[in-house]
Amino acid sequence: MCLLIFSHRVDPHYPLVLAANRDEFHARPTAGATFWPEHPQLLAGRDLEQGGTWMGLTREGRFAAITNCRDPARTAPAPRSRGELPLGYLTGSQDAQTYLLDTLANAQEYAGFNLLVGTPDSLWYLTNSPSAEQCKPKPLAPGLYGLSNAQLDTPWPKVALGKDRLQALLDEGELDHDTLGTVVGDRKLADPADLHQLGLTDDMAQVLSSQFITTTSYGTRSSTTLWVDQAGQAHWRESSFDPQGATVARQEQCFSLDRA
Repeated sequence: MCLLIFSHRVDPHYPLVLAANRDEFHARPTAGATFWPEHPQLLAGRDLEQGGTWMGLTREGRFAAITNCRDPARTAPAPRSRGELPLGYLTGSQDAQTYLLDTLANAQEYAGFNLLVGTPDSLWYLTNSPSAEQCKPKPLAPGLYGLSNAQLDTPWPKVALGKDRLQALLDEGELDHDTLGTVVGDRKLADPADLHQLGLTDDMAQVLSSQFITTTSYGTRSSTTLWVDQAGQAHWRESSFDPQGATVARQEQCFSLDRA
């Protein structure tokens, strides 16, 4: 993923509400979100190049998502694929804190990442960004969060916009996939002055500043909307897009979580 806007235990009716975009090169082979034959409890998309995933949810309520940390100074390929990290948690049995502590021991084998793991009731965050004051697993308090290609809640314009829109949606009290999709669906580029205040001065920062990215070679490949209600019912929709940003596929799943 490259943009996640989510609320965690803010509304008692919805312990988790999330809208997210996966941005990637259009040439990279990808399979859309489905339950995996070899892991029938796992709903996730699949990176067909390296075999990992960017976000998933299991029937037992295990959730994981990852975004890249954008760092122009670090361009060398890393030994391991970041897609291993959410997949390892989703298909494993460790609790979130233990999994992230184990991940931390090998964190520099991956390019920069932000990793979110846990359950709708308990989420944890880890980054291996060298700019982080202290890289260690962090439990998330109830709140509304935004995560893009910098650390959690870095106030990039696309993140701030998404958080404002999600808050307004929660205030209204009704959720549906179409409306939740607008939280990460804005295609307008950010004001360059706003980017400069955050130290984002290169040309690519402007190109990638919108929530929904459309370029001929790279852009928003899919958007996912998800919420879990107080009864433990998960509502998931993934929409996939072509390089022009037109919807080419859509998959919906609704299932009960076994949180026993």
